Amino acid sequence: MPAHEPVLGIDLGTSYSCVAVMENGQPTVIPSEWGERTQASVVSFLDDGRIQVGNDAKRRMLTHPRQTIYSVKRLIGRFVFAPEVKKAKAVCPYEIVEGPSHGIRIKVLDEVLSVSQISALVLKEMKEIAEGYLGQAVTKAVVTVPAYFNDNQRQATHDAGRIAGLEVLRIINEPTAAALSYGFGKELNERVAVYDLGGGTFDISILEIGSDTFEVIATAGDTYLGGDDIDMRLMDHFAEQFMAETGVNLRRDVNALQRLREVSEETKKAFSTKKKVKVSVPEIHTDADGNIYDFNTMIGLETFIQLTMDLVQRSFKVCDEALQSANMSVHDIDGVILVGGPTRLSLIRDSVRHYFGKEPLAGIDPDEVVAMGAAIQGDALLDSESTAFLLDVTPLTLRLATVGGYTEQVIGRNTPVPIDRTRTFTTSRDNQERVKIRILQGESNRVEENEMLGEFEFAGFRIAPRGEVQIEVTFEIDSNGIVNVSARDPETGQSAATTVSLSSGLGEEEIQASAEQVQAAELIQR
Repeated sequence: MPAHEPVLGIDLGTSYSCVAVMENGQPTVIPSEWGERTQASVVSFLDDGRIQVGNDAKRRMLTHPRQTIYSVKRLIGRFVFAPEVKKAKAVCPYEIVEGPSHGIRIKVLDEVLSVSQISALVLKEMKEIAEGYLGQAVTKAVVTVPAYFNDNQRQATHDAGRIAGLEVLRIINEPTAAALSYGFGKELNERVAVYDLGGGTFDISILEIGSDTFEVIATAGDTYLGGDDIDMRLMDHFAEQFMAETGVNLRRDVNALQRLREVSEETKKAFSTKKKVKVSVPEIHTDADGNIYDFNTMIGLETFIQLTMDLVQRSFKVCDEALQSANMSVHDIDGVILVGGPTRLSLIRDSVRHYFGKEPLAGIDPDEVVAMGAAIQGDALLDSESTAFLLDVTPLTLRLATVGGYTEQVIGRNTPVPIDRTRTFTTSRDNQERVKIRILQGESNRVEENEMLGEFEFAGFRIAPRGEVQIEVTFEIDSNGIVNVSARDPETGQSAATTVSLSSGLGEEEIQASAEQVQAAELIQR
């Protein structure tokens, strides 16, 4: 037994989640009591107040679409006006509403829940599966996020862990976790690219692995590109076909659309082994006159490729960006690791082989490698003898709003973290009592093209004519990729009072109230 308590490694995915732990010095994926090694990231609310999470909840997407919440990772830490949220509102059968400070809430059975709360229910399920397997209570975890997640998304994921009753020791990036798992104990010396295409997000990270040190050189991503988008293309294709054949628009029928979504996902998966797929949905629609319609069709691999090739191409634009940032070409890469369920598709594997000019590394389970890497990192954080050393980068530039709607860079993207930078500000008006600083993340010099992280207000310094008072502001990005800001008046040595309103985040009271609710919730087994 290890000298310290077990630390869970949790891959909190858009479509599926996975939990692992170190056993006898090796990362081990923990199955549910029914032997399932991954759980659907789906939460379904029952009429009697009980809650179902995981693969059984996914089955309720067809029968109770408005009460069954899925793909919330695409919404976590986002604002209600974000294009991604508008997209989700158009296709999700459940109700997405506006919360405080333009945040997002999900309304289900007259209850309004934060996205972190829904994610916390998935984390709680993973925690319970692990406790059942280990036969003891577990409170510590390392949780993974897409490398390209911004501060709001990381903070909201960290909150979800707390709400689920977990002490999140570290938030680590999924591709970094995959590389840790791949290189663990192998004494490698190579440069690897981790191509991570999940259900809802795409990331590429380029790492240098030297014996036990894993150093991220560059990362890039698209937080709205994944297997879900491939499903949507198929779903649209089928809906169009049905309309051409029958004149009926299935998009107006929530239940039919949900069944079409399900069959689209199955069709996509079938293309990982087949060249042609037969699609059949009996009694998909009943019209006002009681006429019952079936949907039957055949789709070939060529059609599938035509429908989705532009999505795959989009991923390579992101790869170009990461290589450029790392000052490398594909010839400098020794190995390519594939992560995420959609990378099982021959279309993706062939495209990756073609782009990198080499065969992706086999023998790595793309669904489990991230959770295993998180478990390795969790163990290393508590084990004083561990030699595994992880160096990560910040995926996005940290910026300040300046006059006229412009921004200036404070910490550039792909800078190794943790890092801090101090800037000196001065007052711009006579007898000014407070200074307001707006902080953003993104790659544009225009305010509106970046993600707003929050406003920081400093007060408590000497009141004097403008320009006489200097205020030192320290911007820090910690090893979780989360931004912290503090201010100091060097003249008095006073740390000025800082109020940080991280725009869409949850307040401490809301986190505590949500935690009580989630921990009291009864998650039903089948």
